[in-house]
Amino acid sequence: MQLIFATNNEHKLKEISALLDERYRLLSLKEIGIVEDIPENEDTLEGNARAKAMYVYERTGSDCFADDTGLEIDALEGRPGVISARYAGPEGNSVKNIKKVLEELEGAKERSARFRTVISLILRGKEYQFEGTVNGRIIDEMRGADGFGYDPVFVPDGYDKTFAEMLLERKNKISHRANALKKLVTFLSQLQSS
Repeated sequence: MQLIFATNNEHKLKEISALLDERYRLLSLKEIGIVEDIPENEDTLEGNARAKAMYVYERTGSDCFADDTGLEIDALEGRPGVISARYAGPEGNSVKNIKKVLEELEGAKERSARFRTVISLILRGKEYQFEGTVNGRIIDEMRGADGFGYDPVFVPDGYDKTFAEMLLERKNKISHRANALKKLVTFLSQLQSS
């Protein structure tokens, strides 16, 4: 089955490709000639995922999916949330985003947080949504060279390493994106077997 993944983010593409088996051929936006940034103007992760998937579907007529992810920090009343990628400014600089979060958390004892991903799948013109979360905490300093976004400061519950310190295979077993994608793959498998 061929699916367009509405992203030009190489990190996301690599992460999701590693989770799919040979039954699925994943195409990036670049591969289908969409190079512009898709607007993310909605107030929720669900809304942004839907808007990005519809943008691609309306231009291609092909089955596709899009995701939106946010880091929700309890001490910051759920921020940065839907604006996680642009928290410190429109340029979407991960290091600046992390620094802003760490400054806002300075002195905070409560550092619990969660990553939440929503995937919107458009299949034959109909939309389906899948959500995945992973709970954890924000640490005081960046650790690790892998991953992207807030991975260097996020330690998932039950672990002592940040996502950026983990091997991709380990992260893919427990991450928010992996949890949402597993639901998507289960749904597609059930469709193909029925």
